[in-house]
Amino acid sequence: MKKEIGIVGLGKMGGNVARRLARKGWHVVGYNRTAEDTKALEKEGIDGAYSYEELVSKLEKPRSILTILTAGKPTDEVLEQLSEKLEREDIIIEGANSFYEDTKRRAKMVAEKGIKFIDAGVSGGPGGALNGACLMVGGEKSSFEYLKELFTEMAKPGAVMHFEGVGAGHFVKMVHNGIEYGMMQSIAEGFNLIKNGPYKDLNMQDVTTIYQNGSVVESRLVGWLADGFEKFGNDLSDLSGSVGFTGEGEWTANVAEMFDQPVKVIRDSVEFRKESQDSPSFAGKILTAMRNQFGGHSIEKGKMT
Repeated sequence: MKKEIGIVGLGKMGGNVARRLARKGWHVVGYNRTAEDTKALEKEGIDGAYSYEELVSKLEKPRSILTILTAGKPTDEVLEQLSEKLEREDIIIEGANSFYEDTKRRAKMVAEKGIKFIDAGVSGGPGGALNGACLMVGGEKSSFEYLKELFTEMAKPGAVMHFEGVGAGHFVKMVHNGIEYGMMQSIAEGFNLIKNGPYKDLNMQDVTTIYQNGSVVESRLVGWLADGFEKFGNDLSDLSGSVGFTGEGEWTANVAEMFDQPVKVIRDSVEFRKESQDSPSFAGKILTAMRNQFGGHSIEKGKMT
């Protein structure tokens, strides 16, 4: 394929994907509902578009367009509008954290118009989007092979994998996020015990430092928590103890139960986040700190980003 891509959605993730690809010599045509975001990225080498018609007109056939938006209704609305402007053999790459059954429905909808569809789960947060993400790609093998150079240059070295079947990429990413819920919950519960256990004056940054130096629990999540303690202090006093959640953990738990598979840790972590809306805690602050550091999520109560 020609090194050319359209991107719809220039927020934290899509904007950084656009930046990364433009720096690698791609012709990136970007559209965002908020025109100011598009204008800002034009200064960084992105070819701005201010309507779907303009976006489509600036790309050579067959066009490849990545949508990287909020899952659910926003993605549905954009795909419905965008597919009206595209033609047969054009390709839509859906890069949101979408429920895989929604992905299958969307693929069927655009396929009726002769448009190809591929799903891509993107992990690594905004930092990964800029410096190299981890990509879990579904859809047909032929479409994946056609887009392989794009995915390779979006990702960190070796961090692209194809899973055959429409929705398979989003399914693998959904389970990944469910696992993430459980891992984060375990870290939060452990550090909550450190804070509220028998030794009241332990320095939390010291604990994260030693855990990150050759221990069995050394991980990116603990590293992000260390960054959170450095930024927000030992008590995380400015952070909300009510934890945001965006659906993937609960989807994972619900699907597991449909297939009669045990997911106690993931289900409990989902319930903790729900209950934290009315019962904030230090464990909740720890989760908020990690979410803020890897995903740029809000630290304020009531913000579910």
